[in-house]
Amino acid sequence: MAITRVPTPAGDEAWLITGYDQVKALLADRRLGRGHADPDNAPRFSTSAILGRPQKATAQEENERHAWMRGMLAPEFSAKRVETMRPRVRHLLHDLLDDLVEQDQPADFHEAVSFSLPVLVICELLGVPVEDREEFRHWSEAMSTLNDEQKSLQGYARLWKYMSELVALKKANPGDDVITRMIEQNPDAREQEIAQLSAGLLFAGHETTVSAIDRAVMLLSLHPGHWDVLKRNPESIPGTVEEVLRHRSPVSTRSEDSGLPRYAMEDIEVEGTTIPAGDLVLLGIDQAHRDEHRFPDPAAFVQRVPNPHLAFGHGFRFCVGAPLARVELTETLEALVTRFTTFGLAGDLSALSRRTEQLVGGVVQLPVRWTEA
Repeated sequence: MAITRVPTPAGDEAWLITGYDQVKALLADRRLGRGHADPDNAPRFSTSAILGRPQKATAQEENERHAWMRGMLAPEFSAKRVETMRPRVRHLLHDLLDDLVEQDQPADFHEAVSFSLPVLVICELLGVPVEDREEFRHWSEAMSTLNDEQKSLQGYARLWKYMSELVALKKANPGDDVITRMIEQNPDAREQEIAQLSAGLLFAGHETTVSAIDRAVMLLSLHPGHWDVLKRNPESIPGTVEEVLRHRSPVSTRSEDSGLPRYAMEDIEVEGTTIPAGDLVLLGIDQAHRDEHRFPDPAAFVQRVPNPHLAFGHGFRFCVGAPLARVELTETLEALVTRFTTFGLAGDLSALSRRTEQLVGGVVQLPVRWTEA
């Protein structure tokens, strides 16, 4: 059955959609979104300030705002523009690996590379001082907490205040960065709108990529034959990146398995079942990636051509940051297979500490060992 009723982390009920075709169709359905006619009384996904509850918006209002947002961001994160950033990403990555190999083994790859690379890249893009990254980490972790509403709201408020001050600063002192260009290209936009969008970019621009890089290392450690293939055939790295994006984490947490929360803004029929307007819908992207009708032997970690995963969404809400995430993942895998003869986890997966109460999930640390080529 592709649709079932399930409890959310907040204890409310939602419709979980698990079939690939159904999830893909709903990702592109404009009747489904973050808006709700009565958000205070709507079912909640969690107590997190991020995706925990709906916004007060009609479908038209939400779609108009989304179009405005994409109009500003799409040029900044186009595949062509991101490709010009590849040398800089590569340079940052190799500096981080230089620091990693100076450490005693095992070393924490999560801290040294998986977290640091996406943060350095998104900070440079937005024009955010990278020395503030520990503050961002604290605020991001706080605001994405699933079970502590006060902590989550405080984290969101701190990030909002910081970005509001930064937008005001850049309005007075423009730089060569995304925030400055958003201000210049949208002179009628309120500073609060730019700050809200910038805060979302800072959060989304590193959290999901951090988890994806960690996941790549874990999957290659569990499948050493795949590492050998990449060593012999580096041209297969892009295909491996796509499989990393499709594959579930070897240490999946409840939040990662719960699904992407959306609200029905009109009645929607799925598999003969009517989802009433106002109900919470969880799009089970992870479950869709294990749909055997679309991905034969879904548990296998293999090269798949084609690989129509939904990690970046689908349709008009397809993630604008997808090209950047792909560049960061591709460069990371290429650097690892080029620089190291062996590289992988130091110890068992069962020993890893998981971020069980965070929206994005993942691990707290990722200890690794290596031998240099």
